[in-house]
Amino acid sequence: MSYLLGIDVGTSGTKALVIDSAQDGAVVGSATITYPLFTPKPLWAEQNPEDWWNATVASVKEAISQAGITGKDISGIGLSGQMHGAVFLDESDRVLRPSILWCDQRTAAECEWITQKVGLDRIIELTSNPVLTGFTAGKIIWLRNNEPELYAKVKKVLLPKDYIRLKLTGEYATEVSDASGTSLFNVKKRAWADEMLDAIDIPKEWMPRVYESPEITGRITDEASALTGLAPGTPVVGGGGDNAASAVGNGIVEPGLVFSSVGTSGVVFAYADKPVVDPKLRVHTFCHAVPDKWHVMGVVLSAGGSLRWYRDTFGDAECAVARHTNRDPYEIIADEASAVPTGSEGLIFLPYISGERTPHADPYARGVFFGITLRHTKPYFSRSVLEGVAYALKDSFEIFKEMNIPITQVRATGGGAKSDLWRQIQADVIGMQHVTINVGEGPSYGAALLAGVGTGVYKSVQDACRSTIRLKSATEPNPDDSAVYERYYKVYKSLYQSLKQDFKDVSG
Repeated sequence: MSYLLGIDVGTSGTKALVIDSAQDGAVVGSATITYPLFTPKPLWAEQNPEDWWNATVASVKEAISQAGITGKDISGIGLSGQMHGAVFLDESDRVLRPSILWCDQRTAAECEWITQKVGLDRIIELTSNPVLTGFTAGKIIWLRNNEPELYAKVKKVLLPKDYIRLKLTGEYATEVSDASGTSLFNVKKRAWADEMLDAIDIPKEWMPRVYESPEITGRITDEASALTGLAPGTPVVGGGGDNAASAVGNGIVEPGLVFSSVGTSGVVFAYADKPVVDPKLRVHTFCHAVPDKWHVMGVVLSAGGSLRWYRDTFGDAECAVARHTNRDPYEIIADEASAVPTGSEGLIFLPYISGERTPHADPYARGVFFGITLRHTKPYFSRSVLEGVAYALKDSFEIFKEMNIPITQVRATGGGAKSDLWRQIQADVIGMQHVTINVGEGPSYGAALLAGVGTGVYKSVQDACRSTIRLKSATEPNPDDSAVYERYYKVYKSLYQSLKQDFKDVSG
């Protein structure tokens, strides 16, 4: 059997992807099922885990059908998913409440309490990262503080993709890359940080067993088989958090390689042979999906999410045109933005509509349009959103330079990489060539490759990437445009410092 299945439990939907390892990893089946995100209060973000499971069942069945195969033809399954979310289960594996997601900012007080309780230096020694609002630990403490009746019923806490693993295999398991984003995991030792768990009184037995990403963690149960069409006993490997799995899917498995991704969030991800930590704690140091390797990562909480917000809030006309012309509304927005001069004549957008993580780690940060004049018509605002996200990505590149992390090639990925204009803006703002590759599936593709490693189809993660991934195109930076952006980037950086206290003041 040469077919491999990758499942990515994303924020906007779950994607199932079938690849054929006998055809250089060609994608032969793909399906995505979407579901809602709920914001019961400002800066909150939740989803129902059962929506993920229903979407997994439907997308797997559709992808297998599209591939023209049966579940028996699949030799291995890999999982990927949105990181940091907390799924609280009782003793019968029932979900106790909606999952609190990675972009939820409610846990500022809890994160401050954890930091004071354990001490920042000790936290960095144990976990290699500060305790951030997006991470899982603060969510657990928030439940204890605010919903004690539910907290008393908790028996397991799982990450989003690992809840799907439980539904598929009956096993409580995770893997090192996703566990790295919990604030409860020793990134250097690649094991749960017992001292951290003890210090904040979280039972270790709530945590699932941890594996390396290509390791087999369980097998498809009869019950899951009946629902999905997958064969009973099919092995399921650890997989990876969405960014680590996306790195595998983009071939970021060797020194010097970096990906710059614009999905709902924005990520700049660099491979590392050793666990190197930013002294100023602006970027994350996590375990890679490559065994015994690590990665350094900067995160923009609202990258493509900013453009989606802009489309949904101001793009009625573009959406209407798209419906009548059978085009993507984002293409129409980009066409309008392309007529605007580089730098949007001083209109600058801060994409902090969900708070921010890199480089500020500020849950109170807010989105801003700065420099509005009578000349700035709607297309200027469209372009400033694209540019503002690129400025936010540049922050991570600048930090990597300070840390002496080698960058020999930048691979553009995510939905933003599909736009010629946005890819050019990114190349111009960063001042480096951005390349694309022959596959654009990201996390689901990486999860499928990891399944191939775990089941012996490939000798190693590096071998899997070399066997399947090829460069497709290159976007060169324009020196004149880069100079314009460098001038406005300095203004962009200063705006946060000027507004930092104001953000907190309006948050109530």
